[in-house]
Parts: sequence; structure tokens; C-alpha cells
Amino acid sequence: MQIEPQEIADVLLVVPERRGDERGFFSEVFNARRLAEAGIDADFVQDNHSLSAVKGTVRGLHFQVPPFEQAKLVRVVRGAILDVAVDLRHGSPTFGRHVAVELSAANWRQLFVPRGFAHGFCTLEPDTEVLYKVDAYYSPEHDKGVHWRDPEIAIDWPVAEDAAVLSAKDRVQPLLRDLPAWFVR
Repeated sequence: MQIEPQEIADVLLVVPERRGDERGFFSEVFNARRLAEAGIDADFVQDNHSLSAVKGTVRGLHFQVPPFEQAKLVRVVRGAILDVAVDLRHGSPTFGRHVAVELSAANWRQLFVPRGFAHGFCTLEPDTEVLYKVDAYYSPEHDKGVHWRDPEIAIDWPVAEDAAVLSAKDRVQPLLRDLPAWFVR
């Protein structure tokens, strides 16, 4: 397993090794000890699985506020996504900046999204399945978001705004400048 730092130091790309033969492959996709050695000390408590049937589906940008903030370990088991993590930590030198990485079933990469970050993705292929671990249980009362097309964040999404498939909730999320300072570094 390789761990690769990204432009924002706390966001990490995790690349599990895949060993293949005529039967297929084997891969250790999660190892708490290896992740802890790399600085990921999250105690994951819940696995989530999403299927997006249409290419250009955008999910996000989502996060939970304290005391139910979540770190996530995201991977794709079918299809491909542009996966995005946005720093929401006031006082951070990277506040409002983002990391965007392509994750796919083919490249087998995972993205670690720390607490204090919004997370979202856009599907690059139809019938894309995403699995992600979280280190806090889902709490509807603490579930928040920031608008996926916020010009201050300036994510280069691979889908036009009028072609994106979005939930009603994600169409009306607030802008970064309108969010309270839920996360302070």
C-alpha cells in the first residue's frame, strides 16, 4: 500500500497493491495499522455504498459538523469519478482550496478526506459505484453542504452545470462565504 500526499497535506491518496493471476486479483484495500503509520488514525465505524446510474452525476459537496464531523476513505469499485475534498478549516493556510483526484475501478486508488473537509464527486462513467468508510455515524441534524459550483472554490468539474444530475438539496447548498466557522484549525 502506497500513501501519497496531495496539494493539501492532510488529504492523502491511498494506492493499495493488487496481485493478479489467471483467477483474477487479490488486494488488501484497508489496513488500519498501515494507515495509522501514514498518519491516518481514523476509527472507521460505518461503510457507505452509492450507485450513480448516469455519467455526470454530482454528489456533494457534503460534510457533517461537530460533534459528528467525519473523515472518509473513498474508493470506486465500478466506473470512475472525479473525487473532491474542500478545506473548510478556518485558520488553515489552505482554507477554501480543494484537491481533485480521479478514482476508478481501473486505477484502484482511494482518497482519504480528513475531518473539516467537504467532500463530493462527479461520475465519469455510467453505473459508477462508490464505497467509503466514515469515522462517525451519519447524523441528519449535522449533515451540511456547500454549493458544488461555488466560484470561490473554483472546482473544474467534468460536467456542464446544465447537464449535471443533482439532488434537489445539492442544487441549493450555500456558498462557502455564507457558512459558519464550524471547523477551526
